Amino acid sequence: MTTLILGGAGFVGLNIAESLMAAGRKAVLFDRSAPPPAFMEAHRGSDLLSVIEGDATEATAVRAAAKGCDTLVHGAAITAGPAREASDPGLILAVNNGSLVPALEAARDEGMSRAVILSSGAAFGEAGFTHDELFEDTPCDPVALYPITKYASERIARRLGDLWSLDVRVVRLSAVFGPWERDTGVRDTLSAHFKTLQALSRGEPLILDRAAVRDWIYAPDVGDAIAALTNHPAPQFPLYHISTGQTWTVLDFAERIAAAHGTTARLAKPGETATIVVSEARDRAPMNIDRMTADLPRAARSSAPASAAAYAQWWKTYGAAVSGK
Repeated sequence: MTTLILGGAGFVGLNIAESLMAAGRKAVLFDRSAPPPAFMEAHRGSDLLSVIEGDATEATAVRAAAKGCDTLVHGAAITAGPAREASDPGLILAVNNGSLVPALEAARDEGMSRAVILSSGAAFGEAGFTHDELFEDTPCDPVALYPITKYASERIARRLGDLWSLDVRVVRLSAVFGPWERDTGVRDTLSAHFKTLQALSRGEPLILDRAAVRDWIYAPDVGDAIAALTNHPAPQFPLYHISTGQTWTVLDFAERIAAAHGTTARLAKPGETATIVVSEARDRAPMNIDRMTADLPRAARSSAPASAAAYAQWWKTYGAAVSGK
């Protein structure tokens, strides 16, 4: 089996690729930028990995990349903050929504067995802050462009799947962090977990602006769930939440990282400048994972201790390559 991953050089795409390859399946990474050299070196000589540089909005390039592929993962996106929303809304819409059409056309014409669309818990928008728990059928209320485009991508993809008799499955990812995350220039909301390890590498004190509770999920666990969904013989649902079923704070994570390195992590005092600013300004409700539990592998590193230990171990080898020191 060969899976085409659009946006494959992003950190979620790279984790999906690694999960596919660990299962003995081929991954074709399609992206405007190349994967990090350290990633390519880690998989040097593998006949399971291919990389194609191209624009996901260009139908001819996507169609060529799709040749010989059995499944599609669409993860091409610009995770935009307010400044980018104001300065370049056209590009955000073109990538986040416009790239769906050439991708799904290529999947249809190539006769792919399934297309998996990566959405986000951000699609809930304001609804994420007015419910105690978020279900797949909880009404969404997106306001900012990134949430709007993610919610729209779900509806566009499912509609085209119906029209073209293409098996389309949508996944909403919870707040993801972990291996291969880095500043690529198209993601304005780098995780506080990455910033914590980056600050540690720079010898800076670990001072957070807020504790930030959420159902965080470690990127390799996302990769395992998506890889399983691409190969599932008969998924029960059109839409899945990919999360952990657990909530904990970035402060919990930072304290674990700090303790392992003989230092401390804490919240900023009144008037003090934080060295780690959490991108998420508010604490969204956790996403229900009953559907994921029914059909897909659960997160193996769902707790703060487990994910902190795994990420710290990975960082020892690759942190310098992604931290931008």
